[in-house]
Amino acid sequence: MMKTALITGACINTGVAIVERFLEEGYRVVFTGRSIEKVKEAEAKYKEKFANSEVIGFAIDSLLDEKTVDEESVENMFSELDKLGIFVETLVLNAADQGLGIEAFKNPLTDFMRVINTNVVWNYCLSEHAARRMMKNGGGNIVFVNSNTAYRAIPDRIAYVASKGGQLGMMRAMALDFGKYNIRVNAVLPGMIKTDRWEKNPEFYNNVPSRFTPIGDVAVGEDIADAVFYFAAHARNTTGAELVVDGGNTIQLYPIIKNG
Repeated sequence: MMKTALITGACINTGVAIVERFLEEGYRVVFTGRSIEKVKEAEAKYKEKFANSEVIGFAIDSLLDEKTVDEESVENMFSELDKLGIFVETLVLNAADQGLGIEAFKNPLTDFMRVINTNVVWNYCLSEHAARRMMKNGGGNIVFVNSNTAYRAIPDRIAYVASKGGQLGMMRAMALDFGKYNIRVNAVLPGMIKTDRWEKNPEFYNNVPSRFTPIGDVAVGEDIADAVFYFAAHARNTTGAELVVDGGNTIQLYPIIKNG
């Protein structure tokens, strides 16, 4: 029986690498994106690159407004998968609101709420709907793509940092409560990743302190995908765990920046 992974936020950057990793391993992949145009474009690219694989895209957004999670879209997606006879064994929660441009004393409270609702409440909604089906099918696993900022704060990102810290607490609590149903819940904690933002602004990212890691490099999407796949396919007796993929950034008190 073909295994299925559902991966959120999978039209660009790290999400693409995660989708391709699972397709390479023979999984059926269901993925989400925010706009129907981007989802269709990504779906076509995946099918062209992996001609013998099964890929299904859904265009859903996390919120109806800053205060309201769009649970109906989640329900509809899982109902459609049920009709197709598709059971999601692995849920990868990659989509996130980055919380950019939100500064204390300047932004309205609803901006903070938007980030928390997307990164915590919406992800719980997806997890709960997936876990209901995992319970009936003998188990499964959930993998959060979190962030090392859950432990190391960065400037002007209070909402994002708070959401990632809360997400880890939720991950551990879910691992405890879901364990009796043979559902594992874990998290990958990336640091800086070479995404399209890196490519568009190389001068900034070549000099930002977090790029100066102990091993001298930062992650690419494939590094995160490998960590996600480890939890999904190989970590049979691991739940409530965190795997940091940040070149060692978290272990150092401050980056060692060499001149020249």
